[in-house]
Amino acid sequence: MEDRREVSFEAGNNELQLLDFLVGDEFFGINIAKVSEIIRYVELTPMPSAPPEIEGVFMHRDKLVTVIDLHKVLNCGSDEDGNGLLIVCDFQQMSVAFHVTTVNGIQALSWSEIEKPPSVRHQGTESVATGVAKLDNRMIMILDFEKIICDLNYGQEFEVSDIDLTTVSKDLDYSVQIIVVEDSSFLCKVLVDALKQTGFKTVRSFGNGLEAWDYIRSLKGTPDLRKNVAAVVSDIEMPQMDGHSLTRLIKEDKELRTTPVLLFSSLIHENMRMRGESAGADAQFARSQINELIVALFEFLGRGRR
Repeated sequence: MEDRREVSFEAGNNELQLLDFLVGDEFFGINIAKVSEIIRYVELTPMPSAPPEIEGVFMHRDKLVTVIDLHKVLNCGSDEDGNGLLIVCDFQQMSVAFHVTTVNGIQALSWSEIEKPPSVRHQGTESVATGVAKLDNRMIMILDFEKIICDLNYGQEFEVSDIDLTTVSKDLDYSVQIIVVEDSSFLCKVLVDALKQTGFKTVRSFGNGLEAWDYIRSLKGTPDLRKNVAAVVSDIEMPQMDGHSLTRLIKEDKELRTTPVLLFSSLIHENMRMRGESAGADAQFARSQINELIVALFEFLGRGRR
C-alpha cells in the first residue's frame, strides 16, 4: 500500500481522514496520517518474555517492526488463521504494526463529528479510546495507540530528564498559567506532571480544542489574559476541534496572537509540520521530544519578560 501520510486537507479546517478497521466484529479507527502502510499478515519471529499482546517482530523495508495484536489488547476475538492485516505505523522513531481483522476503508470526517467516549465502555476499551465517530448507524472507536504501546512497556518512556535551563532568564514568572490540550488522559497527565516538575504552579488541561478555546475565549478582555494564557501546548488530533484549528483561532485573534502555541503530537512529520506552520504554530515536537518542548516553552516565556 502507498504511503498515506500525504494529507490533502488545509491546515486548520478541522478535518481528518480516518482509517476504518475491524478487530473481531468491533469497529475501530486511526488517523490515516499515522499510517505508513497496510500489509497482509506475515510470519513473525517471537520475542522471548514479551507480553502476550506482542506477537513478535519481522523485517520490513530494512526496519525491525514489532507486531501488537489488537485482538488481545481489546479482548475482541482472535485471528487464529493468520488471515488478518497489519497496520504499520511509526511512533516515536520506532515502527509498530497493529494486527487487525480487516480494513473497511478511509472515511473523511470533521473533528466536530468525533465525540468524547463515555467513561465506561464494554470489553475494557474505555482506557484506550480517545474518541467515538458515528457513521452509517455504527460507532467507530478511535484508539489511543500511544497508550497501548506504553502500557506494554514497549518503546521510549515519556520522561523529563537532564533539561538544561541555564540559558533561560532566572526571573521567569512560574505563577503564570500554562494551557495543556490533550485528549489522551495518559499523555495529558505526563505533560501536566512534567510542567509542574519544572516549576510551573498552575497548569490547566482540556480534553479537546473546543473546550480549550471556549475557556481561552472567556478570558478575552480581562487584565490578566497574558498571565492566564501564558502559553498553549496542544495535541493535533482531538475530538470536536483539532490542534491546527485551535492554533489558527489563537493566531488570528488580535488579543491572543502573541501567545506561544507549541504542538506536541505523534503526527509531526514533514507534511504535518507544514500544516502546523501554516496554522501559525510557534514550535512543533514529536512525542519523544518532551524535553525539547519544555526547553522551548521556557525560552518563549523568557523572551516575553525581556
